Parts: sequence; structure tokens; C-alpha cells
Amino acid sequence: MAEEEKDESPEKESGNKKGGKNIVLIIVVVLLVLVLAIGGVIAYLMLSGDTQDAGTQVTQEKVEKRKYRNRQNDMTVGPMYPLDKFTVNLMSENGRRYLVAKINLEEDSDELTAELDKKTPLIRDIVISILSSKTVEEITTAKGKEKLKEEIIAQINKYLEDGEIRHIYFTEFVIQ
Repeated sequence: MAEEEKDESPEKESGNKKGGKNIVLIIVVVLLVLVLAIGGVIAYLMLSGDTQDAGTQVTQEKVEKRKYRNRQNDMTVGPMYPLDKFTVNLMSENGRRYLVAKINLEEDSDELTAELDKKTPLIRDIVISILSSKTVEEITTAKGKEKLKEEIIAQINKYLEDGEIRHIYFTEFVIQ
């Protein structure tokens, strides 16, 4: 029996050695596949990042050109139509907040002045309605003021026939 145990031991050891070599080989192959996969992903991201950067660069150039053109257009201001001062209550919980604003309308042509003279009460009503529907929080930020300008321009231009308002300029804007 002792001899049988001795005979089985070398066979088990050689079987364990073969199994151990197989496990090591499998681990090496798996690690190699993982390294190649990670390398492929990194290469893909780097190559695709270059095309995005090129696209972004072209887009930035277009934006800069537009900004330059807009600055040139801003330098040539059209005829101005000043409106009287507006004093309106703003929407608030206690109703004690108000806005004082003075607005100039930039016309796209001189022919619009006569129409604006005739429609001044309508324009004032539009502006008062829009201003009084706003809260302090909506109009205290720069973005809020721009949105307010766009809304006023859109509403006024609906009623104009001889031209349109290009820009609105707040020459006074006080919230109390």
C-alpha cells in the first residue's frame, strides 16, 4: 500500500503541474487580450479626439467671424426712436418692487419713424405689459435682460408694417 501511495503521488504532482501551467497560460492570454483591448480603446479615443478638435476649431473660427461682423453692424447704428420713461410694478409677493426704465428703439429705416409716432400708445402698452409681467429675478441678470429685449422686439414687430425694430437699448434701468 505504501508503494501504491508513492505511485499515485508523482502522477498527481505531474497533473497539478500541467493544470497549473494551463491556468498560468490562460491568465497570460486574458491579460494580453485586456491590454490590447485597452490600447485599442485609447487609440480610438485619441484619433477621434483629433477630428473633434478640428471641428471645434473650425466652429470657433466661424463664431469669431460672426462676432466680428456683428461688431461692425453694431458700429453702424440705425435711426433711434426714444420712448418716454416707464415706471411699472414688478410681479412680487408683496407688490412693493418696481422698475424704472428708459428705452430707445433702433429702427431699420427712416420710414419707420412716422409709423412709430402713430403707434406710440400701442408700443407703450406692449412694453408696459411685458415689463409688469416680469419678476425681479427674471430681469436682474444679463441673460434675463437680453431675453426681455428679444421679447419686446418680437411683440412690437408684430404690429409694424413699414419696417422693424432691430435692437432695443435700455438707457435707464433701475429696480427698487
